[in-house]
Amino acid sequence: MTRKPSIAVVGATGAVGTVMLDILSTRPDVWGEIRLIASARSAGKKLKCRGEELTVVALSPESFDGIDVAMFDVPDEVSAEWAPIAAARGAVVVDNSGAFRMDKDVPLVVPEVNPEETRNRPRGIISNPNCTTLSMIVAMGALHKEYELKELVVSSYQAASGAGQAGIDTLREQISAIAGSEAGTTAGDIGSKISNLGPFPAPLALNVIPWAGSLKADGYSSEELKVRNESRKILGLPNLKISATCVRVPVITTHSLTVHAVFAKEPSRKGAQDILENAAGVKLVDDPENHKFPTPADVVGTDPTWVGRVRKSIDDPMALDLFVCGDNLRKGAALNTAQIAELLAVEFTK
Repeated sequence: MTRKPSIAVVGATGAVGTVMLDILSTRPDVWGEIRLIASARSAGKKLKCRGEELTVVALSPESFDGIDVAMFDVPDEVSAEWAPIAAARGAVVVDNSGAFRMDKDVPLVVPEVNPEETRNRPRGIISNPNCTTLSMIVAMGALHKEYELKELVVSSYQAASGAGQAGIDTLREQISAIAGSEAGTTAGDIGSKISNLGPFPAPLALNVIPWAGSLKADGYSSEELKVRNESRKILGLPNLKISATCVRVPVITTHSLTVHAVFAKEPSRKGAQDILENAAGVKLVDDPENHKFPTPADVVGTDPTWVGRVRKSIDDPMALDLFVCGDNLRKGAALNTAQIAELLAVEFTK
């Protein structure tokens, strides 16, 4: 009988780790031992996965002994320190942080777009893209195969959960603070009711903030550069022109983007709709005549990239405009990591 490979979830008690346990409980049963790893303060906690109660063990070099695949759902600095240790102990690491995404010796993988890259891992590490990039790249990868992408202009509408549990807690606190109040529409009106900005530079409730991430060169944010650099690497298009503006919106979970895509081959609206209708990992909801298109409220808790508002550009026959949504905690983080791990599981069972 073929042995099922073992898997570890590092950061099992965090926001993404919790979603990961749910995903492991509902995805195909390809794993033998499932080991839950977290910081020493979480060691001993009991968590359920696949109907079993599993005990969390403390992160240590020995915690990776006997593990075939280790999924990391931890901050960048933790991954930077511990992913190489896990790889040295014999595990293939699938890392959900930003620590290795642009490392030339670490593939950046989206299974629907570039699954073959999982085999090219000289450091024993495979990286998972940023949740904003993942919210659009499955759809864009499908269109690129047919029409050959040349340029992307995108604006993101990013949920509070993209800033972690602190983002979720802050938005809920702010909504409670202004609920039933006479708060107006100016910054002063809203600010008078809100005392905690949390991880955001301005109130998020009743507001949008044209900023996500940290400051980088020339006024760009880290989130905007991630969309640019990661899309290029995933698609294998190092010279792809990409302009991104990232905006935080008062939504708990699910990132959305508007996309203007320019291609080498002339697309048609019907052709693009047919491609997206049949693309793995994509759900097309595009009936504007009846006001049917995806919104974050439709998408949260689901796995696909949802696409709607597909239009051929009025001013450029080589371009398409569309709207995409993706649950940033599922496909944008945990699910894509799990899908990469499942590709590795096939290797271990051959």
